[in-house]
Formats: sequence, C-alpha cells, structure tokens
Amino acid sequence: MFSILLFVLFGACNNDDVAPAEPINFSMDPLSVLEGDDESKTVFLSLRLDKNAAEPVIVLLRTKDNTAIAGEDYVGFNSQRIEFSSGSRQANCKIEILGDEDFEKTEEFIVEAFEITGARLQVMNTTVIIENDDLSTDINIPSSGYSTPNRYDNMELVWEDEFNLEALNEDDWTFEIGNGSSGWGNNELEYYRKENTFFKEGNLVIQAREESFGGFQYTSSRIITKDKYEFNFGRIDIRAVIPEGQGIWPALWMLGANINEVGWPKCGEIDIMELVGHRPSTVHGTVHYPNPNGDRVMTGTETSLAGSKKFSQEFHVFSLIWKEDSIQWLLDDKQFHVVNREILGTQNPYPFNDPFFFIFNVAVGGDWPGSPDATTSFPQNMIVDYIRVFQEK
Repeated sequence: MFSILLFVLFGACNNDDVAPAEPINFSMDPLSVLEGDDESKTVFLSLRLDKNAAEPVIVLLRTKDNTAIAGEDYVGFNSQRIEFSSGSRQANCKIEILGDEDFEKTEEFIVEAFEITGARLQVMNTTVIIENDDLSTDINIPSSGYSTPNRYDNMELVWEDEFNLEALNEDDWTFEIGNGSSGWGNNELEYYRKENTFFKEGNLVIQAREESFGGFQYTSSRIITKDKYEFNFGRIDIRAVIPEGQGIWPALWMLGANINEVGWPKCGEIDIMELVGHRPSTVHGTVHYPNPNGDRVMTGTETSLAGSKKFSQEFHVFSLIWKEDSIQWLLDDKQFHVVNREILGTQNPYPFNDPFFFIFNVAVGGDWPGSPDATTSFPQNMIVDYIRVFQEK
C-alpha cells in the first residue's frame, strides 16, 4: 500500500501538464525598388521570425519569373540559403536588380521559401516589384502643324517659354506632386511626378504612363506658374500636340491667383484647351465661375478638326484673347468660342478680370473621361513647343 502511494505521488510529480512550445513562424516582406539605369543595384528582402529562436533557423529561397525575367531584369537563384542565428528574429536576402535605360512597364517577380528548419512557413512567397524609372523618350516630334508669329501689331511679348532648356525653368514653373484631394477633385487615377516631364528637340513633353507608384496605377506630370507668373489680359498662344486614348485627359488651363483666399469656383477657371481622349478630334474651351450662392456654373463649347484628323498627329495653336469683361478662344487663329460678362449673367460674380496662373497637365481617368481600358495605349505624351503672352502696348 505504501509503495503504491509513493508510485502515485511520484507519477503525479513527473506528469504535470506542460504546454507545448508555440511554433516559430517565418514570413517575408514585399519589396518595391526603382529599376535604375545601366548599372545593376543590390537590394535586400527582409525576412522575419515572429519570436526569437533558441537554435539557428535555416530557410531555402528561390525566385520565380512573373512579368520580370531572370537574367534580363534581375539575377535569379534556385536555392539561396539564409540562416537566422540563435536569438535573432530578422535576416536579409540579397537580390541584384539589373538596370537599363529602356522604357518598360513596372514588372515583378516572386521569391518563394520552399524549405525551412527550426520554424514553419507562415508566408511562403512574396513579390518584388521593379518600378520603371525610365521615360519613353524615343518619341516622334511632328514636323508639321500650325504655327503663330512671335509678334503682333500694337502688342508686345511680355512672357514666354520656348522650352529650349534641358529641364523645366523652376523660376517660372512648379511641379505639383501626388494625387491631390479626391483625385484633384475629379477622381483622377494618376500620381503626378516631376520625373514624367522631359524635353526633346526644343519641346516640353508631359508623359502619362501605366505604372504603379504611390498606391496608384498611373503616373503623369502637372506644372503650374502659381506665385511665379500671374497676369490678367492679353493674347495667349500655346503650340502643342495633344495625346489621345480612352481615359486620357490633357489640359492647358488657368486658375484665379486668389484661389487660396476664396477657393474654387469663386477664383474662376479658364480652360484654354481640354480633350477627352476617346474623342481625339475634338477640343473644348470652357469657363467655370460662381453663381450668387457660390455654386459652380460653367459655360463652354467644343470644336473639331475636319476629316477625322486628330490633335495627336501634328501641332496646333490654342489661343486666348483675354480682355476686360470678355474672353475669346481660337484654334489655329479661328475663333470658336466667346464669353463676356453679359453672356455669363450679370447677376453672377465675374472673376475673369483678376490675375490668373497657368496649369499644364495630362490626367488619367476621372469623372469626365472615365478610366482607361484595353484600347488605351501607354505612354501618352503631350508635347508643347511654346507658350507666349502678348499685351497691348
């Protein structure tokens, strides 16, 4: 009886319930990297354990092509051994990205963990995104199209940009960056970057691209003269080639310089030229302004090229003759729209006698043009030869 009791007590002391150790989980972070130019670059993929390991943890990794190809876009591997030392929770996998100066869409490949000791695979693969940072500068600058003189009788040239430099003149222009509030108020889909502007053969080029950046699937550029060049009245000539395609929305336009003080639409908006890309033969001239309650009112019209010609095929000149209490729109020196204080309604505030500034941009998507679809080709380029402002002597 006594021996049985000792056995029971001894057994009880050595069979306490002990919870099994929680497994150590392995995971990998996604990685996004700019491609770079001709030289390759080394980047590091972060690997993680969710708790310290008493013993080393070893994981084997391999790469799998997706839109990025091993040997062309990155250096692949079949069995790269990564070791987490005892007590460590983080390690890195070295990856070599192959750069070039050719324009490509943003590409990606997979890093897969296929074997591990000392932990379990909570995340078995991750994506490495190679963001293209090359502009498609191999574009055709049309040699044909309409042009206007650099002088007019009884007028003087008071401001111009012939875009003959190698970079944007930031004494006159500012890049607006990002997607603004609610896609610049229009639910646009692009992220504006300065990198989407370049110069070729004496022309400014704003390029819209299909690529992932900043959480958006498209990039473009938007430049303004706010706080740098603002004026009222005169003749404005802008010589440009305009892009096309479903969801492409290029614009040459102006906003009232007092927008920060009074907001929009009280500041007024003058759209010298807008085009929705699914109608590549038609441009619009419009003004936006407030009614007595401060709500937006708009007045505009459109004009189209004859014979199904498109504004993407050659240069045209978009002009404004802006006088006190009146504005005229011209395409290649032919008037197609006019507004004045009486037409806009004498009961409405009239903001168009105050100073304005310029905006050039190519939007992608938005409430008016809709989103790109399978018919839309990228990149799309707005090419501007010059902008000139003349005023009466």
